[in-house]
Amino acid sequence: MAQNELPMNLRDDNVSEETKTLISSLPREQDSQGKLCKFQGCWYYYNTLQAVINFQTNFKPQDTDIILASFPKSGTTWLKALSVAILERYKQPTDDHPIHPLLSDNPHGIVPFFEIDMYLKTSTPDLTKFSTSSPRLFSTHMPLHTVKEGLKDSPCKVVYLCRNVKDALISRWYFRCKYQKSEVARSNLESMFESFCSGVSFYGLFWDHALSYWRGSLENPKHVLFLKYEELKTEPCVQVKKLAEFLGCPFTKEEEESGLVIKILELCSIRNLSGLDVNKTGKTWMNVDYNSYFRKGEVGDWKNLLTPEMENKIDMIIEKLKGSDFKF
Repeated sequence: MAQNELPMNLRDDNVSEETKTLISSLPREQDSQGKLCKFQGCWYYYNTLQAVINFQTNFKPQDTDIILASFPKSGTTWLKALSVAILERYKQPTDDHPIHPLLSDNPHGIVPFFEIDMYLKTSTPDLTKFSTSSPRLFSTHMPLHTVKEGLKDSPCKVVYLCRNVKDALISRWYFRCKYQKSEVARSNLESMFESFCSGVSFYGLFWDHALSYWRGSLENPKHVLFLKYEELKTEPCVQVKKLAEFLGCPFTKEEEESGLVIKILELCSIRNLSGLDVNKTGKTWMNVDYNSYFRKGEVGDWKNLLTPEMENKIDMIIEKLKGSDFKF
């Protein structure tokens, strides 16, 4: 594949000379997609590292900002949709925005990523479109310690959604095959599995990533909320109300009695979102089809695809989480 046909985060362009010098001093590896380097304990493609540095250097946080964080393929689209729906319930339609945002754009179009969207394209993205929005919503897959450097001690809130690593792996495999338009082959899963277990893959070790936010939520629960994908599935109303309260806009008794929580869950369901025209035909700025973000959204689908040996290997690695009081 030609260099200019690669997604921007996989290319080597837009990397400054200063960052190239930094990269030369970092641990480097390569996966099936491209060259990786390890920065602040996390693995990034070169352009994504440049975006991380751009974010840390240039982002000017507001105290009311909300950052939605996750490890890749851990329910990010759902978290974005729920957060938008919760916050937008106060707003009335206007001439400029006559319909609900989720009916006219994909959650990833509404809530951009710092490092694989905004700061990947430029070191100084135009944030004026967010200037009339309070709170502003952004997202990231960076670990918490890296995010904090860009937040510059701002008291803004961070929500982290964690998903069982085995389901996240399977979802990541299908997503990569779909956006690369490659065969959903067993060999691709096995290769990704090995990289996943070694930690030498985009964003690195899942358990380190999850623990950064888990510990952050214990140390500062007013500013870091840790949610579990599986609990969102089993007790959605409870978790959505918890999310709304954390975001500073709890549901009133009247709203609950009117069924608003259920309506938000229905609006943000994978069945509803995947059926919207915008998500059937739209694309991200990196030319990834919006429909790539919707598959099954199930818990435990990994049982149909991982071998017992793969399951055991992951279980042994996740032993590292013991002693942290964190469990799936």
